[in-house]
Amino acid sequence: MTNNSGAPCYRLGLYEKSMPGSLGIAQKLAEARKAGFDYLELSIDETDEKLGRLEWKEETVALRCGMEKTGVPILSICLSGHRRFPLGDPDPAAARRSLEIMESAVSLASRLGARVIQIAGYDVYYKESNEDTRRIFAGNLERSVEMASREGVTLAFETMETPFIDTVEKALYWIKRFPSPFLQIYPDTGNITNAALLYGGKADEDLAKGAGHIAALHLKESKPGIYREVPYGEGHVDFAALAGSALRLGTRLFVGEFWYNKDGGDWRTTLRENNKFLRDVLDAAAETLRKERRPPAQIHKPEQGNTD
Repeated sequence: MTNNSGAPCYRLGLYEKSMPGSLGIAQKLAEARKAGFDYLELSIDETDEKLGRLEWKEETVALRCGMEKTGVPILSICLSGHRRFPLGDPDPAAARRSLEIMESAVSLASRLGARVIQIAGYDVYYKESNEDTRRIFAGNLERSVEMASREGVTLAFETMETPFIDTVEKALYWIKRFPSPFLQIYPDTGNITNAALLYGGKADEDLAKGAGHIAALHLKESKPGIYREVPYGEGHVDFAALAGSALRLGTRLFVGEFWYNKDGGDWRTTLRENNKFLRDVLDAAAETLRKERRPPAQIHKPEQGNTD
């Protein structure tokens, strides 16, 4: 299924951590292009090095030049820095820091031209979740949505490996509580597949509950109880069903989420092989959707001659 220009109807991004950390962002943009990906997803995790990116100013100018040169934009940011400074932290200093991180991330996304920030779907991570942490989370989420709205940047919940938000249905509760065009859902296929197994449901049915709110989709493999670093094709994620469901819902941004493994052989080969695996899935799903939407053939009756 293609658009009017003949290009695929979707865009396939690459998670930054699929490449060695020793590479600069400009190098990662170039490698993403060589491997066949359409864009790069930037990581802002809980490490000081990654959190330091929130202060980039001149660096963003250089990055925009790199994006222009390679033709590979940064369309999304994976903001996992809130694991260390969560929005629901009962410590006032940590909660203030969480909002500073959010404000800086929204500003960085705006400067880079990133459309979506994937935010972590938990109130706290290293502490116990309770009524108080949920209350604090709600207040700070509302403030975060206001920040994003001013910049026209979409915040989208990742479905996590923890019970707070491990399904699309749970994320939808918060979407309805704070309705905004700039608060959406960015599910993780591996996590919602494990959640479906845990709760006795189906991952594609959970995904469908987010109709109208699925901003993008992380294409990640998993196994029962194992949430990351599972090679594609070696887990239990039904990529065909989930890609098809996402495309039917109107989702067009997908990211291959996998990690660089220094002991896993040539990482450039891994990028190319995973690109092919994911494009085969997406292309097949898009073709199925195209056939479903093809209008029925029109039967043209010959014009009747004038018999007067």
